Amino acid sequence: MKKVFTTGQVAKICKVAPRTVSKWFDSGRLRGYRIPGSQDRRIPREQLIRFLKEHGMPLGELEEEEWHKILVIGAEKLFIDRMKEMLPESEDFKYEIAQSGFEAGIMAESFHPDTIVIDLALGRSEAIQIVSNLRRNPAYETTLIIGLASEDEAAPEKLIEYGFTEIFKKPFDVALLGERVKTLADAKRDDI
Repeated sequence: MKKVFTTGQVAKICKVAPRTVSKWFDSGRLRGYRIPGSQDRRIPREQLIRFLKEHGMPLGELEEEEWHKILVIGAEKLFIDRMKEMLPESEDFKYEIAQSGFEAGIMAESFHPDTIVIDLALGRSEAIQIVSNLRRNPAYETTLIIGLASEDEAAPEKLIEYGFTEIFKKPFDVALLGERVKTLADAKRDDI
């Protein structure tokens, strides 16, 4: 993920001439800095996103990076609806739903989720296999993978050993899970 852009790169994103970007920069509307000893300008990602949003311009390829993408695997419709209530898509959350391990693998590759929620009701061994497959891929080493363990799960904390980041044992308050995901999404945005 790019953190700093040249005026030429910003021009491509905004679909304007590089000279236009230079004018925005020189007038102070688009914030950034000059490379010492040269006239070259650099625009940090957060300043570019702020500028685009302020002026109602499309974020283009930057838009997808702004979303916190959540892949929900094998969960009940009621749970999914409640999650979407807690973390609405209008607040930069985006969802994909998978009903099986196979579907989850395909979606993970195309969707690149930031958080994956797996309901172990899907089948304990299938859920563990999904996590194992994801963790073998370097792209998912730091992805938050939350397991939803059933009430009769004897030692839910042991599931961490299989690669889950966190476990929520049913019944639990979906609002707590929503707050946890929101905290992580905010932390990710602060890193951008």
